[in-house]
Amino acid sequence: MILKKPYVSIEDTLRHIRLQVAEGLEYADKNVPLFFSPIDLFYWLKMRTTYIDDPKGVELIQSLPTLLENNYHNVSGGGDCDCTSTAMLTCLQKQKFGKHSWIKLAGRNKLYPVHIWAGIDYREKELSLDLTNKMPNIERNYPFVQKIYFKPIK
Repeated sequence: MILKKPYVSIEDTLRHIRLQVAEGLEYADKNVPLFFSPIDLFYWLKMRTTYIDDPKGVELIQSLPTLLENNYHNVSGGGDCDCTSTAMLTCLQKQKFGKHSWIKLAGRNKLYPVHIWAGIDYREKELSLDLTNKMPNIERNYPFVQKIYFKPIK
């Protein structure tokens, strides 16, 4: 499903990311293999995604099946950081790495984040899985970063 709406707030965006993760779980069950490590998952998803900005004035959040198969941009895997974070969170829900996945919101001030990425606490270390980067475990510097744990969806 594609959620296309005017930007309201970060709280509204986070609520809709959670809805899009739930929307994609059945697809992940059927189409995403189980991986040995989160890094393997990162590279599998990285090969299937391309960064494309949202349309001007619109907050576009695509579920995993929409991002990969029925894309708003008509580019399989085409989406911005909240779309790729939604995809990563969906896939992490179906893996056997533990249940401590999270997102980080980052920006130049506390009220208006400009970037979001997903990750997981894996083997007692924080592992960033930002699909807008070329490699896993890279985090760009921002003055304000907030880590929010993602409650598993049952």
